[in-house]
Amino acid sequence: MARTRLYRNGDLVAEDFPIDDISDHLEAEDTVVWLDLSSPSPRQYEQVQEEFGLHQLAIEDASSPRERPKLHHYSGHLYLSAYQVGFEGDGNDLSVHQVSAFITDRALITVHGEGFDIDAVVERWDTTTELAVHGVAYLVHGLLDVVVDGHFDAVQQLDDALEGLEDKLFEETPSAVREVQQRNFRLRRTLSHLRKIVLPMREVVSGLTRTKFVDEDIAPYYQDLSDHVMRVTEWTESLRDFVASILESNLAVQGNRMNNIMKKVTSWAAIIAVPTAVTGYYGQNLPFPGYEHTWGFVTSAVLIVVLSIGLYFTFKRKDWL
Repeated sequence: MARTRLYRNGDLVAEDFPIDDISDHLEAEDTVVWLDLSSPSPRQYEQVQEEFGLHQLAIEDASSPRERPKLHHYSGHLYLSAYQVGFEGDGNDLSVHQVSAFITDRALITVHGEGFDIDAVVERWDTTTELAVHGVAYLVHGLLDVVVDGHFDAVQQLDDALEGLEDKLFEETPSAVREVQQRNFRLRRTLSHLRKIVLPMREVVSGLTRTKFVDEDIAPYYQDLSDHVMRVTEWTESLRDFVASILESNLAVQGNRMNNIMKKVTSWAAIIAVPTAVTGYYGQNLPFPGYEHTWGFVTSAVLIVVLSIGLYFTFKRKDWL
């Protein structure tokens, strides 16, 4: 499917016209065209390449999945690659959707798969029509603004998930211990994936800010976009340290729990050793006080109980039990 829009002097004057009509529309001055292709066929790529004179390497990058976020300069146009992200299911799985953009002086061509929410971009354009007089710079800003906002929301959700995981560190149930370990490794993997998407956006936005189509009137909006990218980048880096601290804290908590368990096991072993020692002593084939008398048996039993109870309260007072 293909979607099109035509802006003239900052006003939206046409939508959803055929691709073949783009050349005719661009003959008029002060016109800007947006063309959107969702999962285009090779024939559509050829048509667009012929229509706008796009470089073959840029076409290959747009048709290749999992390209790194980047901005390339070609003769007559720019090529931009970025990713829209979000969380699915229980909040541990990161959904990633690539969008490619060919940027000329008077046209923006976006290429993406079915998962990319292009409607959110169109809605952003419709809510910032006061910037439409800036032409292609306005369209590119709206596209990247939606993408970067998605990055910001994803980092926020990841931060909330890590804080929730931190609250579970001191729960001593076996299920909680397993959950902390499993979710920690899943979130660390997700954060690593997110960093590969977020960090290159600094170069993309800063590169666009230095291009000729970003004039001084719309430059502050690109600077604001750059600030958002920096905030997301710094937040992502801080979460990297957060994940490492959770892992270290989890290991420390597990070590403390193991030490407590060893203290308890040792204390119970000491308590059990008392009756073992007493019965072993009285079990020798030698006469002892109370030998073959009832009071001797009672004495040994009382001795076992008293010593065991004494050790129990001693260890309890020292918090060994």
